[in-house]
Amino acid sequence: MSQQVDDIKPSYPLFRDDEYKDMLKNKRENFEEVHSQELIDETFLWTTTKEYQELNFQREALTVNPAKACQPLGAVLCALGFEKTMPYVHGSQGCVAYFRTYFNRHFKEPIACVSDSMTEDAAVFGGQKNMMDGLENCKATYKPDMIAVSTTCMSEVIGDDLNAFINNSKKDGHVPEDYPVPFAHTPSFVGSHVTGWDNMFEGMARYFTLNYMEDKEVGSNGKINIVPGFETYLGNFRVIKRMLKDMGVDYSMLSDPEEVLDTPADGEFRMYAGGTTQAEIKDAPNAHNTFLLQPWHLEKTRKFVSNTWKHEVPKLKIPMGLEGTDAFLMSVSEVTGKEIPEALAKERGRLVDMITDSHAWLHGKRYALWGDPDFVQGMVKFLLELGCEPIHILCNNANKRWKKEMEGILSESPYGANSTVHIQKDLWHMRSLVFTDKPDFMIGNSYGKFIQRDTLYKGKEHEVPLIRIGFPIFDRHHLHRQTTMGYEGAMQILTTLVNAELERLDDATRGMQTTDYNYDLVR
Repeated sequence: MSQQVDDIKPSYPLFRDDEYKDMLKNKRENFEEVHSQELIDETFLWTTTKEYQELNFQREALTVNPAKACQPLGAVLCALGFEKTMPYVHGSQGCVAYFRTYFNRHFKEPIACVSDSMTEDAAVFGGQKNMMDGLENCKATYKPDMIAVSTTCMSEVIGDDLNAFINNSKKDGHVPEDYPVPFAHTPSFVGSHVTGWDNMFEGMARYFTLNYMEDKEVGSNGKINIVPGFETYLGNFRVIKRMLKDMGVDYSMLSDPEEVLDTPADGEFRMYAGGTTQAEIKDAPNAHNTFLLQPWHLEKTRKFVSNTWKHEVPKLKIPMGLEGTDAFLMSVSEVTGKEIPEALAKERGRLVDMITDSHAWLHGKRYALWGDPDFVQGMVKFLLELGCEPIHILCNNANKRWKKEMEGILSESPYGANSTVHIQKDLWHMRSLVFTDKPDFMIGNSYGKFIQRDTLYKGKEHEVPLIRIGFPIFDRHHLHRQTTMGYEGAMQILTTLVNAELERLDDATRGMQTTDYNYDLVR
């Protein structure tokens, strides 16, 4: 079983060598309580039936592959978007290890984040001592300009008071009185990662502006604010900035992790890079207005911006697809008085041309998709613009108001006639749906690959390919640098969708002298 130094094999194909196959066979036969292959296949086939789907959708006390993560994950991403800020999680080391590895695997970057290592004693007696030591050590070791604190299940269940703990830490001299330590309570057992992002941003805004509004005047700095929400496509930060620059609009991107999550390999390690400055968040109330790019999960932010900053937040949807981008740019133009330049009009025209070129291949194609509320809504609207049919729409972390709005959007298009919206459901529900009412493709994160594998196991004719758009993407590289927003994002999504269809067509028509009559050079 030893490797050869000049021929190192990864696990595949290494585990297909005879010696490994024999070892695994022996383990299975002698040490595992294994059911017969006939029973396994019989049970598998039953899980693909309508009968099983009906039972599956009656589940109440079990979640399988939930298609969401917990609040502190979003809080960490929000904190990473501020200049020289260390995300600090008041909880155990295991939680932070999860957050860091989750982002490591998606962004292929080192992720700075600390915890105050709460253990059993802290769970009984409270975590104030952990926080006092943790804040002091974090500031001394990593030298951030700011520490942004969030919580986990453990610290929330025992009722730790972040405001009191932070103030006591300052009074006892563990960190200076004037050292910025914004915070947010982010209990993992309610909401999801997008809720955590919203809570952390509202905590940031509250910390830096709530008690400093006397000299603030809406519109006095000539800017607009952009709040991206839980955004993991770095290209979306770039495309929004580029469109605003093309319009000549001055802006503040409030939470901007674009640089810290995409640092170059030039011999210099950067624990901190780029990000929204403290000066920018303090100045944010002076902007003309605040644009929320993902309004469905920014409810607390919207209320704070409206009530405290006195901004009339535009009622927009995520700027995805043709109509969504049009609405965003026209609203920016209305607020700032800046005209939409010819360059963006040409870019829009190119998108329309691309849609025209590809519509014959995409028209009527059926999709199953899942993700966060704003992303799913934007993707569904763009699919409808392309003449595609989003038949299975699943969002675990959406509410009934979102479902009602989605059903309204679908009712306005003939391509939404066969669509069904599922909220608070998981990917095991999605598995049933793609077996009983087969779509052409799935659109979602990497976890969908297990559904594709299962559909293929039933037979090639049952396979539903996965198109990887969403978060997290662990098993493909560099997709996080792509764009889903704006006309540019719509072009990239369109390119991905149509080429997935053409790849599948080539795969189906390359049989020599059987199906290759349609193995065409030109598509």
